[in-house]
Parts: sequence; C-alpha cells; structure tokens
Amino acid sequence: MPRYITITLEKRGVSCRARLLDEEAPRTAQAVWDALPLSGQVFHGKYARNEIYNLVPAFAPTEPGAENTTVTPIPGDVCYFTFNADILQTPSHGYESDDGLTEPKPIIDLAVFYGRNNLLFNGDVGWVPGNVFATIEEGLDEMARACQDIWMGGARGETLTYSRA
Repeated sequence: MPRYITITLEKRGVSCRARLLDEEAPRTAQAVWDALPLSGQVFHGKYARNEIYNLVPAFAPTEPGAENTTVTPIPGDVCYFTFNADILQTPSHGYESDDGLTEPKPIIDLAVFYGRNNLLFNGDVGWVPGNVFATIEEGLDEMARACQDIWMGGARGETLTYSRA
C-alpha cells in the first residue's frame, strides 16, 4: 500500500501530495516517515536552480546512506541530503546558527524540486547527490507557482512542513 506525505508552504497556504518511494529508497523513506512532521524555515536553492528546501536536525537513528541518488533531479522529486554544519556554515551560504555550532552537527536538507534543468553542484564542495525518496503526484503546478514567488518575493517568514497525508 503506498504511503503519502503532504508538503506545505504554511504562510502561502499551498500544499502538494507526494508518494514515498518505498521500493526505490526504503531506508530514507522510512527514516523520514518515522520523523514526521518536520518543519523549518524555507530556503530557495542558490546552486541547484528550481529547488526549495528546509534544514532540520538529523533525526534518523541510523543515517540511511546513499540510495536512489541523483545529481539531476526532475520536477516533483523530493530529496534527502545530509550535511555537517561545518559545510553549511560558510559565508557563501549565509545560514545562521542558534547554538553557535561549537561542534559540527549533522543537518538534514529536505528538498522539493519544482522545475526542470536542475544540477546538484555546489561551488564549495562539488557534486552533491541526493536521495530521491518521494515523488509529487498532486499539486505540483500550484506548488511551483508558490516556489517561484519565494524566488522572486522572498522566503523570510515562510515555513516548509512535511507531514503524513
């Protein structure tokens, strides 16, 4: 039986529905499912192109590792990335830390790709493959319009939430 999640831009009141890819990315899909709901400040991708994402503390008891990875996500792909804070705490990224990050801690990036021609290459670290763990099946067009509004109008004050459908 397929499992679904709802992805919501809270302030804009826009949601889409994604099917977990339990066969293609079983470890990642299960880790995310077990941690839901997950919310955080939304960001728009600087390098990848047509991407919104949030950053949350690591939540899996065991890191899922690479599975169903891509560096060229397509519209509707929902991806999972693991970073250490020392990678993200560079002047080029501009993220703020609540705790001063005295020690690098794992950070999970949950990303929605809403358009074509994405390439996961970061000038600071190189190729950044992500685990595709879900695919948007309903509401992608409306979500894409809201993502474009984030790009052009700004992300401040907007929350991206992942929850069980």
